[in-house]
Amino acid sequence: MRYRTRVTAPAALLGTVAALSVAAPAHADPETGTPGPETLGDPVFPGLGNDGYRVFAYDLDLAYDATTRLVDATATLTLTTTQELSRLSLDALGLDVHEVLLDGVPAAREQTGEKLRITPAVPLAARTTATVTVTYTADPRAALAHTAWVPTPDGFAICPQPNTAHTVFPCNDHPSDKADFTFRITVPAGLKGVASGHLVSTEDLGDGRTAYCYRSREPIATEIVQITVGDYVIKDRQGPHGLPLRDVVPTARATALEPALALTPNLVSWIEQRLGAFPFETYGLLPCNNDASNAFDFTGLETQTLTLYKPNFLLQAEKSIGSHMMHELVHSYFGNSVSPATWSDLWLNEGHADFYGLLYRYERGWADSLGLTTMEARMKDTYARGDQWRKSSGPVAAPNEANLFDSQRYLGGVLVLYALRQQVGESVFSAIESTFLERFRNASASTGDYIAVASEVSGTDQSGFLRDWLYGTKTPRMPGHPDWTVTPVSSALRQPQNRTDGHWHDNSATL
Repeated sequence: MRYRTRVTAPAALLGTVAALSVAAPAHADPETGTPGPETLGDPVFPGLGNDGYRVFAYDLDLAYDATTRLVDATATLTLTTTQELSRLSLDALGLDVHEVLLDGVPAAREQTGEKLRITPAVPLAARTTATVTVTYTADPRAALAHTAWVPTPDGFAICPQPNTAHTVFPCNDHPSDKADFTFRITVPAGLKGVASGHLVSTEDLGDGRTAYCYRSREPIATEIVQITVGDYVIKDRQGPHGLPLRDVVPTARATALEPALALTPNLVSWIEQRLGAFPFETYGLLPCNNDASNAFDFTGLETQTLTLYKPNFLLQAEKSIGSHMMHELVHSYFGNSVSPATWSDLWLNEGHADFYGLLYRYERGWADSLGLTTMEARMKDTYARGDQWRKSSGPVAAPNEANLFDSQRYLGGVLVLYALRQQVGESVFSAIESTFLERFRNASASTGDYIAVASEVSGTDQSGFLRDWLYGTKTPRMPGHPDWTVTPVSSALRQPQNRTDGHWHDNSATL
């Protein structure tokens, strides 16, 4: 049985907005059940999710029309209720919903805000399995408040992190509710459809269209799903221990991108020596055919088994891209295999990705953006900024939506891991890492879970030490470095980069 961390949510809906479209009345009968709580209670994105059920599997069937550039789709969700439900909701935004079936029977539906509310004819009993099928059309170029779609001249890719997968398919859009995925992508001649997981079948439909079917071997969080259509060439190669590697590359740029793609086998070998066997069935890069500054809000995004990149970034020399390629690869372990229980736990993803990305950089003698060449030097610099960052950006494990992806989650997270390694020693630190990854593989884990593992493996209660580093308003003393000092807080000091003009900025120290 798959272990899943459950996030406790408030029982009431946090807010109500005007209905966008209504197919039929969707009123709950208090005599026969209660509507599911339309939230999972996330501290950063409190509107996400529904606590009345858990999704076991998604079956997504998408057909791309190159003339209209629209996607006609059917999403089938297999879920298990956590309580009796007179109504349930899915996260959904910008989807033109045509029909909803519940266990094959038409159900009343209502689209309101970013929720698709579904009312069954008869309430669903607690702890029962149900199938929800939603037929809809999506426009990858639609102007929405936020979107995962990345339009390209020949199709699209998606960039769902952190809270936009539900602009592509209706879902319980929270990393605590991971599920199995099957994808069927139908495309016209000259294009390929690719998704997370491994290729199961290719079907010639006889009308110039081809259907590609992919399936995930391990569960995926909605925020790291990848679905893409374009004029691609698939480049296969072998990684360590026979791991299949596949890159999905714009045909016209395949030759130019090959030097970067060829780096992956050695990157995988390096990280496997530190974190163990690669956790998924395949890995590769997707340099999608869009280099626009506003194409998506990251240089790279760790969509599961297929990391999304802007192509021009990968055209640089190895010393300019290698450590960031390692950063994204590390997310296969921290972030993908072990997903955050809530978005306040993001430091576990980004702190670990930067930690190993920087180690990789310094081992190779590549100076970082500050001209520094050792982890100790970079951490001393980061340590000096600690109080200022805590004032301007909050503690490492207490972000809000505006500063979620700023430097405090990245370098601030690295500093916490460095302090723990200083506290317990390198061998114990390595054991903490491997135990955490094994215990929560294919599940979600919280900051508290990491603290508990650190205490268990080290044989000493680390909760006070780590909570000071993760939640304190003042930077603690660094073990082993009594001479390190923190610069006094000053309004003149530059704050960590954060969200401006509606875009998330790259704050990884590996760039």
